[in-house]
Amino acid sequence: MRKISILSFCAILGQGVYAQQEITLPDLYLSQGMAPITTGVPFLLINADARSAGMGDMGVATSPDAFSQQHNAAKYAFSEKQQGFAISYTPYMASIASDISLAQLNYFNKLNERSAIAASFRYFGMGDIELMESFGAIPVTVSPNELALDVSGSLKLSETFSGAVTLRYISSNLKIPSSNESGAASAVAVDIAGYYQSEVMRNNGFDGRLRAGFAIQNMGPKIKYTDDQFSENFLPTNFRLGVGYDFILDQYNKISAYGEVTKLMVPSHQYPSYIDANGNGEQDANEPTNWHRNEYREKGWFGGMFSSFGDAPGGFSEELKEFTWSLGGEYWYQDSFAFRLGYFHESEMKGARQYATLGAGFRYNIVNIDVSYLFATGATQNPLENSLRFSLTFNFGKNNYK
Repeated sequence: MRKISILSFCAILGQGVYAQQEITLPDLYLSQGMAPITTGVPFLLINADARSAGMGDMGVATSPDAFSQQHNAAKYAFSEKQQGFAISYTPYMASIASDISLAQLNYFNKLNERSAIAASFRYFGMGDIELMESFGAIPVTVSPNELALDVSGSLKLSETFSGAVTLRYISSNLKIPSSNESGAASAVAVDIAGYYQSEVMRNNGFDGRLRAGFAIQNMGPKIKYTDDQFSENFLPTNFRLGVGYDFILDQYNKISAYGEVTKLMVPSHQYPSYIDANGNGEQDANEPTNWHRNEYREKGWFGGMFSSFGDAPGGFSEELKEFTWSLGGEYWYQDSFAFRLGYFHESEMKGARQYATLGAGFRYNIVNIDVSYLFATGATQNPLENSLRFSLTFNFGKNNYK
């Protein structure tokens, strides 16, 4: 069905007066069956943390760990460990390539009872690609890659709430070397986050603890690959909100349940349209399609963050489809072995990522080992499907903060 809005001018054609109409083309907008929001450097949204990956890729409201930098840096202020160092490895598109992967390093230091600092480094390697300028020429091997380096500071603002700020440097080296231009695109972004952790609550038969968190991640100017405006891309600014509850059954058994919703704070593309000059209700050859690309490019990143909550061309129903949600659970036995499961859902219109996850964790002395596995439940294949994600964490230091 076509949606019609009347413009404020008329055209005099022959003996009649016809109202020129702008006619939108939602069927053309959805010609591929979906209309996902696109951004630059999407590797920032890939979860490199095997623990949270086992719980449906959520982490904004889970208990603190060394990988909190990626999800919610405010959690570090509630860490029971003084210091932690973590590494992870995530194969990507393993079914078609063996040299594409995401690696991450994390470090945090809890300075005192109320504050902590942290840093992390993410590297997304896309393998080696051989290029030839002409048939029979000697191939040149290139290795496209993207990376992010960030630092954060977190502070307890009360006994149950903390806040954090993260500063991130992003580099995207995707350009093919040439004699005219070289170098990587770069950008700077900021995260703000908050985390709530209640005191232990006494219940009939078990103790409990409530957790909640939010984060707005990757806020910053567009990343630009060349000097023209056509190469500008929005950063994947992301809003996350989550809640969780710990069921502390006894000194040996604890079950945690979590839920999280996320939304890209990036403008939506609008329906293509055309001007019906003669008022016949049909698109003629002399009535070109306007894809509104210039209007989209002219949007600023800051204003686009807020307009993203109400700019879906399909109205409120489509706006709701831009939210993803996930559910997850974690069981700990004797604080030494963990079993995890989760589910992630994205609307078919906005990307159709739908998958279930399983995970396990092992803790001995200062060492934590986590693994996770993902399998798709929808029609869309996931690039992380049928691959294991690994994380290794070392927690050390003299003090425990309870």
